[in-house]
Amino acid sequence: MQGRLDQETNRFAVLQLSGCAGCEVSLLNAEAWVDRYRLVYMPLVISAYDVPEVDVLLVSGGVRTDEDLYNLRRAVRRAHQVVAVGTCAISGGVASLGDRDEVRELFLTGEGRRHVPRLLPRCRPIDAFVNVDRYLPGCPPTPELFMAVLFNPPDFKPSKIVCQECGRKKLQRGDPHDVRPTHLVGFQRGEVLPGVCLINQGYLCIGSSTRGGCRAPCPRAGHPCVGCRGPSDVLIEKESSVWFESIGRVFAAMTDVPAEEVATALRSPQLALFLFQFSDYAGGQGRPPRPKEKVL
Repeated sequence: MQGRLDQETNRFAVLQLSGCAGCEVSLLNAEAWVDRYRLVYMPLVISAYDVPEVDVLLVSGGVRTDEDLYNLRRAVRRAHQVVAVGTCAISGGVASLGDRDEVRELFLTGEGRRHVPRLLPRCRPIDAFVNVDRYLPGCPPTPELFMAVLFNPPDFKPSKIVCQECGRKKLQRGDPHDVRPTHLVGFQRGEVLPGVCLINQGYLCIGSSTRGGCRAPCPRAGHPCVGCRGPSDVLIEKESSVWFESIGRVFAAMTDVPAEEVATALRSPQLALFLFQFSDYAGGQGRPPRPKEKVL
């Protein structure tokens, strides 16, 4: 968005496809838009049958059913700008877990199903079907990021990577407090030392490759970054092998954890939900790459 919209035309809608409503809750936790925008459609809080003409359409959730696809194509025709909000709308996210064969089999063989939307072959991001003006990654994006995409404030300058916002100190080789872990620590094991980089403590944190802007709430609280904000601008147009190697080099420099252990952990189910989207930005399957200039 260029500048602020006129008070009379500040109308926006939130279209929720297959997702968890986390993005909607995050938006509601923000307050700056209340006096400057009029929310005209958001089924979570507003009773409305259809999306009216709006300046900005925020779309959350993935395209998982034929109903999702119908609602998406119908809504974008009434919006001046379309913003893909959150991991699900950008790369499938939680909704894409239904792509697993055993989940589909359970759904399709269930007895007594009535009036359930038809599943599409797989969950797709919204830009596989419609043009997107801006991308707002995160699971969910923070309230501050929602305000940034709505108002485009000139003083909002997100950091390039999460590490720059974390505030934890990276211990270098030779530092008397550097313990050089030899194995990764599980997400729920051990006591997290305050103020010390989680990688130095053996946690699988990928904040060094993840785009900033969220203010690093997870690593600040002692929980490793899982990459929900997607790749940094340096990696956004690169192949998956490049960012895997980038993360590996960070762990090689700061720990003595075997490279094979790090590589296996990066491909584990606990990270697959978000980390897979790093390669999704490069395009494929007939979809062009996502320009980093469109990604907040």
